[in-house]
Amino acid sequence: MLQFFSKYKFFAVVLFVLSAIIVSIIYSILKPNRILPVYEPEMVNAELVDSTVQYVRKYHKIADFRLTNQNGEEITQHDYKDKIYVADFFFTTCQTICPIMTEHMKEIQERLKDDSEVLLLSHSVTPKIDSVARLKKYAIEKGVDDSKWNLVTGDKKQIYDLARKSYLAAKSDGDGGPYDMVHTENFVLVDTKKRIRGFYDGTNPEDIDRLLEDITILKKEINK
Repeated sequence: MLQFFSKYKFFAVVLFVLSAIIVSIIYSILKPNRILPVYEPEMVNAELVDSTVQYVRKYHKIADFRLTNQNGEEITQHDYKDKIYVADFFFTTCQTICPIMTEHMKEIQERLKDDSEVLLLSHSVTPKIDSVARLKKYAIEKGVDDSKWNLVTGDKKQIYDLARKSYLAAKSDGDGGPYDMVHTENFVLVDTKKRIRGFYDGTNPEDIDRLLEDITILKKEINK
């Protein structure tokens, strides 16, 4: 009996390996590909959404914008046409969450530096303080790649409307402090159709990994 099993041991191993491969292939075929949700205002925490758009259930998109980047160049939605991008809100004098967020944005920049399909966009929430010259200084200090990442300043109302009405990412129109500014740690993933596909805590390393994974998923969806 032992001789019989010894004789067919090799074939048993081969059969086991082939079976495992077949099961794996069948599983990969049957397993549905993960699709990122398309976020509408109604799906998001009401605190983060302006009351004028809170009950929108479909067709929500990032509004057109016209701002100025760290090089004094006008930046509009056309600069992000057909691109996936990550947006956030910050200010150069921030000493709390912004440095962490900026470092995480830089990490995304470095990990996707050769990926022309993905860009970054950071909006200053203190545009009167964050002039072009100040943004340029900050960009140099933080290692911003101008071809990949725009730091933008401009009309305060436009930026705050973008935060609350487009990106659905800020809890208030302003904190009532001396600069009356919004605070948000959210990174927002936007697809090539200007739709929101994900929210992430820009201070959390695990969320940054999740964001990068979601970008890969989104690229597969777009490039089908």
